[in-house]
Amino acid sequence: MPDVGGIAGERLRSFIERIERLEVERSALGDDLREVYAEAKGTGFDPKIMRQIVRLRKMETNDRAEQEMLLDNYKMALGMIDSFDMPLSGSGQVSEPEQSGELVQS
Repeated sequence: MPDVGGIAGERLRSFIERIERLEVERSALGDDLREVYAEAKGTGFDPKIMRQIVRLRKMETNDRAEQEMLLDNYKMALGMIDSFDMPLSGSGQVSEPEQSGELVQS
């Protein structure tokens, strides 16, 4: 194929065909993923939660911890959780009340 308007036709065709093959492969992988999620659902697992876990596992540990902390802070601000429901994650935070009702610094 000749160059047209400064575009190398054969080179362009090569790129386009590679992209098309990859699109077919991506579609097949998507089908495979759907099958795995359906199989997991059939055995009692929740695919929506599994997707969240997969997304979290892709994240760096520090990024994941920061996101979880922000989520907990937002929940507290909206009254969705008490501060006592939150796990202790660092020094200087107040822990759950002891039997005497006093708050303990960790």
